[in-house]
Amino acid sequence: MRTIIYPEKTSWPGLCCRPGTVGRNIGATVKRILKDVKISGDAALFKYTLQYDRAELKELKVPEGEIKGSANRISPEMKKAINTAIGNIKKFHGSQLHDEEVVETMPGVKCMRKSVPIEKAGLYIPGGSAPLFSTVLMLGIPAKIAGCSQIIMCTPPDSKGSVNPLILYTAYITGISDIYQIGGAQAIAALAYGTETIPAVNKIFGPGNQYVTKAKEMVQAEGVAIDLPAGPSEVLVIADDQADPEFVAADLLSQAEHGTDSQVVLLTDSRKIISEVKNEIGKQLNSLPRRDITAKALVKSMMILFPNLEACIAFSNEYAPEHLIINTGNAGELALEVVNAGSVFVGRYSCESAGDYASGTNHTLPTNGYAKCYSGVSVDSFMKKITFQELTAEGIRNIGPAVELMADAERLTGHANAVKVRMKK
Repeated sequence: MRTIIYPEKTSWPGLCCRPGTVGRNIGATVKRILKDVKISGDAALFKYTLQYDRAELKELKVPEGEIKGSANRISPEMKKAINTAIGNIKKFHGSQLHDEEVVETMPGVKCMRKSVPIEKAGLYIPGGSAPLFSTVLMLGIPAKIAGCSQIIMCTPPDSKGSVNPLILYTAYITGISDIYQIGGAQAIAALAYGTETIPAVNKIFGPGNQYVTKAKEMVQAEGVAIDLPAGPSEVLVIADDQADPEFVAADLLSQAEHGTDSQVVLLTDSRKIISEVKNEIGKQLNSLPRRDITAKALVKSMMILFPNLEACIAFSNEYAPEHLIINTGNAGELALEVVNAGSVFVGRYSCESAGDYASGTNHTLPTNGYAKCYSGVSVDSFMKKITFQELTAEGIRNIGPAVELMADAERLTGHANAVKVRMKK
């Protein structure tokens, strides 16, 4: 990790730029895959699964027996851990449901807003070297709470044509049965356009590699809704000289191991903590099975020394991290100053891993600075809001003159007339 000492504020935008990892031809490749799936349907999915996953599939949908049978391959300890996570995630996301009041904006004019679930939700669950079964919980539970009538899940198979049993088991106990063993950009295409086997959905959710991310961007441009702009995972830690360097190093490494394109950042007002955290990273890195991936991510990461914690929080708000850990003596006070972050972890014991798995908050969050304008996934992500208004005779009398005058000013005579004919009656 490179160390930066007291950077000038003019340099902050450059420091906030995430490392670029997208290859030049990725856009053309994804565009070709999307077009192929749109035209050829299932045939293209079988072809690309063989090409990219080295799996020769007989069918795209995971059989019901295989989904239910996954329970026999999961240890009791793991089942208990997953149930703990489910309980907390349900409790937190369930609290997000609430009915809105009818508002009478003036006598005879009532307005209200109703939350209606998205009918068909598509969930993408990454597989490969890090099968993110926890993402099934983070997407499936709020989708169920929202009341989506159909939930379609896609996840890549291994080279034997099987889906990780943890992913299947987590989907099973979450209540998801429509599971398709297809990954990559081709899965996003299937969810967006539909094929002979996989139905098209109204909105696509879930993280993925750069091909998945690019595919989501492209189908969004065609009018298919997605959850949020996503990119490589990231964490920013603010620490002072009271922080335990072992904790800080562990937090940085936990996020760096996601992939070579991840970025981790340490902000501090203590030279001592920088030195101690560097030593701790050296100690802990060698014990990680994914140390080669982690080490490559660290090359693109940084530690920045600021004169005080106020500057640290100001830079953090400019960076707008996916995950923000505040490990300082006054963590609660600093947390009040956060305006841009996906999810915030307050205090020395609040590790980002807790939010990734079981604290209850959602781990599907905006990256690459999008926390300035996007929220993480919630029950609301699976809802649409419909507004209603009801006018009585009294209401049209009260509001009519204002509407008529404004419509005439915009030279929309038909709008004005819709009021006039009612006023006459």
